[in-house]
Amino acid sequence: MPDLTAPPPAPTATDADPAWIAAHPRIQRVPNRELTLFIQRHFLDAEECAGLIARIDAKRRPSTIADANGDGYFRTSETCDLDHADPFVAAINARLDAFAGIAAPYGEPIQGQRYDVGQEFKAHTDYFDPKGSDYAKYCSVAGNRTWTLMVYLNEPMAGGATRFTKIGKTVQPETGKLLAWNNRNASGEPNPASLHHGMKVRSGVKHVITKWYRERPWG
Repeated sequence: MPDLTAPPPAPTATDADPAWIAAHPRIQRVPNRELTLFIQRHFLDAEECAGLIARIDAKRRPSTIADANGDGYFRTSETCDLDHADPFVAAINARLDAFAGIAAPYGEPIQGQRYDVGQEFKAHTDYFDPKGSDYAKYCSVAGNRTWTLMVYLNEPMAGGATRFTKIGKTVQPETGKLLAWNNRNASGEPNPASLHHGMKVRSGVKHVITKWYRERPWG
């Protein structure tokens, strides 16, 4: 007789299947032909979010960008590389993998971000431009980024929305809400419609976690 209390088997796929994600309970697919984008509220509960916030605040550092563009205010948040040796973080990571249906080796470590008043991440894509100066450095081993999973850990008092500028979709922060999008188009090429802006926080503080997946095993 199967053990109904045992965790589900770890995913083995090398890429996410939108039909798999769409089958999750309480999932919303944003109706747009240009971008595959899903939203699920309450992916993490308030206690889990608080635990991640505490870890981010303890080890945050100024955020950076891979390809310097001359704009010193392009990304003004703070970043934390979460410790995957921490069982709490490892459990969250496994849940993200299970949601995406992607095998663990294809995922980057979870990164946390903190945005104070006035901080933002101007419109950008998560994939690396194959024609960009940073492409060979960041994609020679694991390939480009495929899917992005992002979870809001709290709700700032004002501001901090995520704006997908090419498709005119704005998502408001909500504790535990997950966003998942494909950084490629139907032909498998990098999708400019995934351009998104982490908008300025006007009051309070915003925390999120982000996990990216790659074309080939990470590291």
